[in-house]
Order: sequence, then structure tokens, then C-alpha cells
Amino acid sequence: MLRRLFLSIFFSFTLTGCFAQNAKIENKSAASDPYVWDFGQAKEGTVLKHDFILHNRSSRALKVKDITTSCGCAASRAKKNLIPPGESTPISVTFNTRGYSGATEQFIYVHTDSLDNPILKFIIKADIVKK
Repeated sequence: MLRRLFLSIFFSFTLTGCFAQNAKIENKSAASDPYVWDFGQAKEGTVLKHDFILHNRSSRALKVKDITTSCGCAASRAKKNLIPPGESTPISVTFNTRGYSGATEQFIYVHTDSLDNPILKFIIKADIVKK
């Protein structure tokens, strides 16, 4: 019950802004899974960017303790590490596609002080094509 309450209160993700070399790329999976962002097709060598929005809908502050990624090609940070009740912060993600080709998936792990769900996993995807 606590897990369900936590999920329904704490997190609602709004998917915004996704650019690769100044060209907007449509998210193919936004409606089906808010934890996944699919950049679609992108040229190798571009730096892709996306912001997940983390909302705190609880009655206490939420602390973002750390954010890690599955490889050095992806970087992520939270604008605020302490999110007061009712507020939100962007979780900014960048993915450098240099050296990649084909279907690619990377993971972002947001470590929080939540006892019910201390690690949130986000997935970014892209189909990388050679220049």
C-alpha cells in the first residue's frame, strides 16, 4: 500500500524539450511509458537532450541524493536536490551519440531519500545512424 501511495503521490513526469542539432525530435513512447524517452532517429555524433520533470506531491521534502548513468556517454543532473512538497525539478539528461550506431539504450538512476522507492530508473533510447 505504501508503494502504491508513494507512486501516486510522488511522481508525475512531464516530458518536455528534446533537441538534436537544433531539430526537434518527437518522442515515440511518451504516451505509453513516462519513464522512457525515445529520441527516435538521430545522427551519430549529435548530443541529445531531454528533461524529465520530477514532481513532489508528498507532504514532506524529497531529497535527490545522487544521479548516476549507465555509461560516460550520458550525463544527468537535477536542478534542485531538495524538492519541497508540491514543487518540482527538472532532471536534465544529455546523451552524446559519438561512436554509437543502431538501436541504443541508456539508463539514468535517480537516488532519493524515499524509503519506499529509493532508486528511480529512467531509460533513454535512440536509433543512431552514421553521418
